[in-house]
Amino acid sequence: MTVAASEATGRAADILARPVALNGLTVPNRLVMAPMTRQFSPGGVPGEDVVSYYARRAAAGIGLIVTEGTYVDHPSAGISDRIPRFHGEEQLAGWAKVAEAVHAAGGRIMPQLWHVGMVREQGQPPFPEAPAVGPSGLRLDGTEGGTAMTQADIDAVVAAFAEAAAAAERIGFDGVELHGAHGYLIDQFLWAGTNRRTDAYGGDPVARTRFAVEIVQAVRSAVSPGFPVVFRFSQWKADHYGARLAETPQELEAVLAPLATAGVDAFHASTRRYWLPEFDGSDLNLAGWARKLTGRPTVTVGSVGLEFGRAFLGEGAGLRGIDDLLDRLERDEFDMVAVGRAVLQDPAWAAKVLAGRFDELKAYDAASLTSLS
Repeated sequence: MTVAASEATGRAADILARPVALNGLTVPNRLVMAPMTRQFSPGGVPGEDVVSYYARRAAAGIGLIVTEGTYVDHPSAGISDRIPRFHGEEQLAGWAKVAEAVHAAGGRIMPQLWHVGMVREQGQPPFPEAPAVGPSGLRLDGTEGGTAMTQADIDAVVAAFAEAAAAAERIGFDGVELHGAHGYLIDQFLWAGTNRRTDAYGGDPVARTRFAVEIVQAVRSAVSPGFPVVFRFSQWKADHYGARLAETPQELEAVLAPLATAGVDAFHASTRRYWLPEFDGSDLNLAGWARKLTGRPTVTVGSVGLEFGRAFLGEGAGLRGIDDLLDRLERDEFDMVAVGRAVLQDPAWAAKVLAGRFDELKAYDAASLTSLS
């Protein structure tokens, strides 16, 4: 199917331009800019180029921007001094300018709050002395390589997420997203492959949610009642694409229901290809199942507008129509659509899609993205 021949031309605006409520926030349309790590913030400080980067996409019609992952205030949270941090006077001042510019352009914005956990290697910046920490000191491949978190460690990380969320509301953001996907710290607690604890934070799927639940509860207590809290989750992990949190809808419900009860307002279900069904016997994708099981709004993501082959390995991708995506939105399988590489390649992607100008869309060319402006 070619984009030029797509039947979506007359439908896109009607379906995508509908507002949607996330707790007390009204997002003007169904398009989300997905979080994408860029490493363009020396010293963890988002500069004027970062301000422009997000403002351009808001001005082109993206309803909600979720920022690249940004580290909470814990020494073991990160792996680079060029990835932004969400703590520190200079860092937060930079982020405040980002939020202000996005609002001036008509958009809404949330920071993605992040701790990498056992993905960290010893000696990495921004705090080289900090150890890698996780639920059981295990890396994604099952090998040992760090420190199992004590109760004091857990309490410190929970507090760091809450402090970052409070800061986000204070400096003008519209909500927060908690990064509970892709094999990073929160996900390491959720996944049996990395959580071998025998205390209250390990064991069955519900027990493995306790760390995430405590973070959600702490964040919820740190912000106002109407401030949205979004939780991003995935089955797959970085470099472990076949990993799964849940083999059945019942197992997925065991993970998501406690999070919804704790105060999650929406779930961002990360998949590599949104059109693939998640479980046998149903066409629902992961976001569709999350919505069905929790009743919360959901965001789908994964190769929107692009036909990915080896693009996840840094190669390019051709264009893919969005008729099937619009069909799913129209029947309320999920509520919003996050777009990553397509909007990274083309800042005007949203404006073109909302206007039905599909013939102007650009294929994804990883080699051309030198400045990611």
